[in-house]
Amino acid sequence: MEQSILILDFGSQYTQLIARKIRELNVYCEIFPYNNIPELGDHIKGVILSGSPFSVRDANSPKPDIEEIKGKYPLLGICYGAQLLAQNFGGEVLPSKTREYGRARLEFVDQNNALFKGIKEGTQVWMSHGDTISEIPEGYQICASTEDVKVGGFYIKNEQTYGIQFHPEVYHTLQGKDVLKNFTVDICGASQTWTPDSFVETNVSWLKEELKQDKVVLGLSGGVDSTVAGMLLHRAIGKNLTCLFIDNGLLRKNEFEEVLDSYDHMGLNVIGVPAGDEFLDALKGISDPESKRKAIGRTFIEVFEREAEKLDDVKWLAQGTIYPDVIESISVNGPSATIKSHHNVGGLPDEMKLKVIEPLKLLFKDEVRRVGKAMDLTPSILNRHPFPGPGLGIRILGDITAEKVSLLQDVDDIFIRGLKEYDLYDKVWQSAAILLPVQSVGVMGDERTYEQVVALRSVGSTDGMTADWSHLPYEFLGKISNDIINKVKGINRVVYDISSKPPATIEWE
Repeated sequence: MEQSILILDFGSQYTQLIARKIRELNVYCEIFPYNNIPELGDHIKGVILSGSPFSVRDANSPKPDIEEIKGKYPLLGICYGAQLLAQNFGGEVLPSKTREYGRARLEFVDQNNALFKGIKEGTQVWMSHGDTISEIPEGYQICASTEDVKVGGFYIKNEQTYGIQFHPEVYHTLQGKDVLKNFTVDICGASQTWTPDSFVETNVSWLKEELKQDKVVLGLSGGVDSTVAGMLLHRAIGKNLTCLFIDNGLLRKNEFEEVLDSYDHMGLNVIGVPAGDEFLDALKGISDPESKRKAIGRTFIEVFEREAEKLDDVKWLAQGTIYPDVIESISVNGPSATIKSHHNVGGLPDEMKLKVIEPLKLLFKDEVRRVGKAMDLTPSILNRHPFPGPGLGIRILGDITAEKVSLLQDVDDIFIRGLKEYDLYDKVWQSAAILLPVQSVGVMGDERTYEQVVALRSVGSTDGMTADWSHLPYEFLGKISNDIINKVKGINRVVYDISSKPPATIEWE
């Protein structure tokens, strides 16, 4: 069994960041809800208690049973986790008298303490809590403080148990990664062997053992996740994998042919399925965003089911599920409230009776890209911007017609090709053109026009959970706007979206 750092989640918005920071150290870790602690054993090298939106003083706050953990495994409490270790073992936690949110500096650091080895006094940390530890239990010792937070960090004498009030996992804690390395590598003794190459080797071996000679079907989207999943399966079972790439009529301009050509050069057994007319028929007259997504998802399932049934003796359905999707499904308080249906439609009816295999279910998005690079995945797919499963269907606001799709494909093509020509494509996370249900007055030549408006959007992000709008050069935006208006009949105005996520989302629908 893979050795691991166990992270117990109390519902913090930062829990996934803890795992990602530890994975960046090439240390394997997994997240579990505090009320669903897995079987413990020698493979667990240490345990981390996450932050939480709750207060330890609340009657209904999370209260895990850590009797089998504390004192038996190295243990680190972060924010709420630290307050829990103080409150439940004889200390006291009270509401903060001063604001303890944002940047702070460690005015005192016990550099002889293993957790703070190499951490400098004055280093910046990130605080995010409404309570503070006012009194520590007997046997606890303070090892870090800020100007306003006396108990910035503590440890228990003669025990590998630690607590910190700041968040080492966030970017604003400048030496946060060093703190996590001190804990996971030095204190816990975890090995730094979780690498893309090791993942490929162990995952391919697992797939061979799990699937044997069974046949598998996988739905490809042209994106990174499904392609990396396909390549792993191809290495494991070769021609026993059949991939379906469905053209929903809402792809980018010429994308169906270009992606099929890329897959052909990769040696994958791919069947291209032109089905654009079916999707457009299903979308006819629908303007509501959620209704559009459901119509696209329903049609995708119908087409996929029909095509999969043409294959002989298929036993498994492969999916490109990644780790954040798995975490969401077992979250502390159940799945998050629906902001909008997931971008990537998928899933099949129960009557198909296919077993599910998920080669990427342990990886974060950035890890998927690194694994793809380790397998020499073609850069044109590896570096491709995220593209929603419903495609241009959620970038055309209002009802969808073939004419609108064609118009937006032309706009999008000019924008994306321009980003590549100006060496900007790889410098942004995602770019999109959105056709607005708005017409504006314009002048072309000596004539008045009343035509469509498009919005352009480019954002920077690491995982799509948060995003900032990209500061593209004015000269570039001016050139692209001019090209779109001159070359795409029906457009007379271009605007640029400067909203960040939150409060906006990356996609408009």
